[in-house]
Amino acid sequence: MDPATLTSLITALVFVAILVTLIIKTAVVVPQKSNFVVERLGKYSKSLSAGLHILIPFIDKIAYKRSLKEEVMDIPAQSCITRDNVSVTIDGVLYIRVIDAKMSCYGIENYYIAASQLAQTSLRSAIGKIDLDKTFEERETINSSVVLAVDEAAQEWGIKVMRYEIKDITPPSSVMTAMEQQMRAEREKRAEIAISEGDRQSRINRSEGLKQEAVQVSEGEMQKRINEAQGRAQEILLVADATAQGLQKVAEVINLPGGAEAMNLKVAEQYIDEFGKLAKTNNTMIIPTDLANMGGMVAAATEIIKKTANKPSDKPCKATSREETAAEQPAKTVGGFAVE
Repeated sequence: MDPATLTSLITALVFVAILVTLIIKTAVVVPQKSNFVVERLGKYSKSLSAGLHILIPFIDKIAYKRSLKEEVMDIPAQSCITRDNVSVTIDGVLYIRVIDAKMSCYGIENYYIAASQLAQTSLRSAIGKIDLDKTFEERETINSSVVLAVDEAAQEWGIKVMRYEIKDITPPSSVMTAMEQQMRAEREKRAEIAISEGDRQSRINRSEGLKQEAVQVSEGEMQKRINEAQGRAQEILLVADATAQGLQKVAEVINLPGGAEAMNLKVAEQYIDEFGKLAKTNNTMIIPTDLANMGGMVAAATEIIKKTANKPSDKPCKATSREETAAEQPAKTVGGFAVE
């Protein structure tokens, strides 16, 4: 290869290299949700958003690259003192986002370290205002306090603090033991209260049941006695009515032809039957003196029945006891026996 050709080839390669360098230096592609900060001769020039941009070679340069996405920062665990002088170890997570790329580059050297340190100091301040028992209950309040403190300072850095979350709260082992004993005692207390309340309600229910049972039994007994009394009264009325009807029938039959003779025969049969029963049931017997005059006794009884049947009745018939009848009428004797 002659020297002229070699020189031309080297010149072409140099030209291509310069062209590629110029393209690389001048054409910049910014990804989505990103910002590039451009400096011109060492001074801030502009911020490039997503897309293709052309720069002036050797004059403009990309000084900083910032992501506009939300970032997660792990805050290291640290020891905090509560208001009741108990040391607890707490770690958390901080969520931040760049909203101004220029301020994040020129407002602070490293906003990650600044935000982390400020979150730790704010957390210690918030924990120092509450007691140990409240640290587990007021996590939301603590998180809000840290976010408010960090976000107020981060505005000068072009940073927005989205939220802060406490991951773990670890008290000393001695405190943990005391808390477990306290919780155990509280649970046992609630269990005893629940048992006593259950026993009290059970006693009340049983007493109410016994009360209702006694009331129902007494009402049932009362209704039973009422029913029995009504039954006895109805029985007495029915027997009285039947007796009255029977007497009325006997009186009507006596007045019929042959009724008197039938009545005499019936009275004589009953007299003999009753006298025979008296002989069976008693060891001692009282025999009337005129036992042989049975006909006269029957005749006297028949005469009395006739007179009773023929006697007009001014008042409705009513049942009277044997004692009342004996008191109203003088006693008559037939064959040595009293005849009503």
